[in-house]
Parts: sequence; structure tokens; C-alpha cells
Amino acid sequence: MAEFIAVDWGTTNRRAYHMGQGGAVLRTERDDRGLTAIAPGGFAAEARALRARFGDLPMLCAGMVGSVRGWADAGYRACPVSIDDLAGALCWVEPGRTAIVAGASHVGGGRGDVMRGEEVQFLGAVAAGLAPADSLLCQPGTHCKWARMADGRIASFRTTMTGEIFALLRKHSLLADFLNGEVERGAAFQEGLAASADGALLGDLFGERASVLLGLRAAEDVAAHTSGLLIGSDV
Repeated sequence: MAEFIAVDWGTTNRRAYHMGQGGAVLRTERDDRGLTAIAPGGFAAEARALRARFGDLPMLCAGMVGSVRGWADAGYRACPVSIDDLAGALCWVEPGRTAIVAGASHVGGGRGDVMRGEEVQFLGAVAAGLAPADSLLCQPGTHCKWARMADGRIASFRTTMTGEIFALLRKHSLLADFLNGEVERGAAFQEGLAASADGALLGDLFGERASVLLGLRAAEDVAAHTSGLLIGSDV
């Protein structure tokens, strides 16, 4: 395995890795030069700047850099997806020099789903022996990704907007004035997790404010309780 530069190029952040012989990570770098920070037509210059720091090496990119808003649309591979499937569908933006990994897609139950970047991490986790070949994996975040792995491939997956919904509630909802407290794994959070079991999330969210007004819950506990509700509903 030759040396190369691996880049996890997301919407707001970018992580670059100097990969050495045998897959060893020789150096890492993280910055805020994600997709939204790059002007149209500026990705080639960004790649040159990375090579100036990491060395004149081949580059393999994954993530939103392969979206319609990125360097080039790398497309999607439909589930089930293996590492070999992704390797056979590389989008070469600089022939022999720079390639972008395709994303993954899944259609089931009348709904579609897509991911970019997480597919490399899910498959990599199995390939590295960090997760079983048959497993259910979750990558929490703004958009949580749940992937069912079968025989080392991504058999299906589902995305939930858990983190984004919490952020929107905190900034723009009726609950905004009550969501300024810290989110800690204390009693309020645990109670929120338990309350999610009733499956009435939309009504429970309105009840967060009402509970404070009626003296049933302290205002400073609403953020943790609401986080528990959302995460519990997701899980």
C-alpha cells in the first residue's frame, strides 16, 4: 500500500490524513475548510495547498466534496454496498492524482436515504475489526446515521435529524427561552429518555414548556429533558 493523502471533506469541517505504508497514519490535520468555505472552482487550489503541506501524493477524498455542491458529483452506490463497490466507482477529478469516493443510497418502504462520508467510516470500522461484520452501527451527530451491516457490507441505513431538530428548537421554537440550560446526563436527561417510550414526541415537546409554567419541571432542566426525549425517540 503506497502513501497517499486521505481527506474527509465535510460540509463545514475537513480532516486530512497522511497515510503511510501498511495503512499507518503519519500525520493529521483538521480545519474549517469544508464545502461551505470553498468558493466555486476552488477545490483544485485547496488540493494543491494540502499537497504543499503533506507532500506530492495521490489524494483520496470522501464526504460532501463529492456532492452536487462540491468538487464533482461522485454519485451514489445503492445498498448493499461493500468497500470493493466504492473502490470500483471512484470519481477521478484529477486523473491518476485525485479521486472522490461515491456516497451510498438506500430505498425501502417508499422512502429514500443517502449518505456521504459515513459509508467509508462504517465499512472501515468493519474492515479494521472495530465492529462485527453483522451489526447495527450508529454514528451520532447533527444527522444520526444508523447502518445495518451484513457480511461486512452496508445492507441498509436510515438517517435521523435528531441533532438538527434540537438546534432548531433551541433557536426558533416556542421552547427557545427554556432550552438555554446545560445538557448533562443527569436525572432530567434520564427522565426524558424514559418519557420517549410513549411515542408521542410532538405532544411531549409542547409539554416541556407547559411543565415549567405549571411548576412540574425546573426551567434549567428543560434542555436536558428535551435532549433525552429526542435521543430516546431516535433510538
